Amino acid sequence: MNQSAPIALVTGAAKRLGKHIALTLAHNGWDIAVHYGRAQDEAKQLVQEIQVLGRRACAMQADLNDPNQVASLIERCSAEIGLPTCLVNNASMFEYDDAHTFTAATFQAHMQVNAAAPIALATALYKARCERVQQATTPAVIINLLDQKLANPNPDFLSYTLSKAALQEATRLLAQALAPECRVVGLAPGLTLVSGDQTEQGFQAAHRQTPLGKSSTPDDIAQAVVYLARAHAITGTTLFVDGGQHLKPSERDVMFLTS
Repeated sequence: MNQSAPIALVTGAAKRLGKHIALTLAHNGWDIAVHYGRAQDEAKQLVQEIQVLGRRACAMQADLNDPNQVASLIERCSAEIGLPTCLVNNASMFEYDDAHTFTAATFQAHMQVNAAAPIALATALYKARCERVQQATTPAVIINLLDQKLANPNPDFLSYTLSKAALQEATRLLAQALAPECRVVGLAPGLTLVSGDQTEQGFQAAHRQTPLGKSSTPDDIAQAVVYLARAHAITGTTLFVDGGQHLKPSERDVMFLTS
């Protein structure tokens, strides 16, 4: 194994989109720290899959609702396989509420997982690089997974949307604050995987409701992560990978229009 390979920490990497991102990075030469919340078995299996590719990997459990556990992740990654040069803030809380069912507890939980935890991880990575990396030739990169609906908001998933809007603005602010040690970029998928109570038929119908006739696939998003990880001149902006879904405003979340 190549001990000098770049290292990526991917949050929520054990399943779904995070797994695709982690495996695609590994296929492209990255060693991977697999963060997970509760999916221990899936995380261990993913580590084995990555190791079969000849890459180093480790699994790290942390509850992103707990700021103390979040604060330790960069150090734990450094101890396990090394200081990451790429942080992918993929893990996300996605629970339904709207103006009529809103509660402070739901809002605070979304804000902690979807905004506060990614910001804390980004600043921790920045501090670690300032302390340990001398004369880096390229900056580290922090990739924040956002959502195309930020370009055409609707009132569904109110707390989720507000938390992602906070992370989008944090992407711009952190890009200013953490340069030149770190780049910070956003990646906004469209409808990519079946979510919640959505049926497969409903998902397929929703997936086609874009200018290009299809929204994003897991491979589209994972390949975009690889691109952004290597695009050393990109920071403080968001890449939409959604088949143009953000260009078609909707009064309801698309999953409700096709369920």
